[in-house]
Amino acid sequence: MYKNKSQTSLFDVAMPAMLGAGVVTTLAISQGQHPAMALAITGISTAFAVICHRFDLI
Repeated sequence: MYKNKSQTSLFDVAMPAMLGAGVVTTLAISQGQHPAMALAITGISTAFAVICHRFDLI
């Protein structure tokens, strides 16, 4: 009912998002995807997670 502002830092949000996206993109690289594209996908998904956390969307 009430939203409590958690005391998590951006690092606490970014690291799990980056690790999760990194696992998926590592699989994609092993299947032949270009590494730069995989890093871009990881970066975009990490940024999206940080933005969602910042504006309390998740």
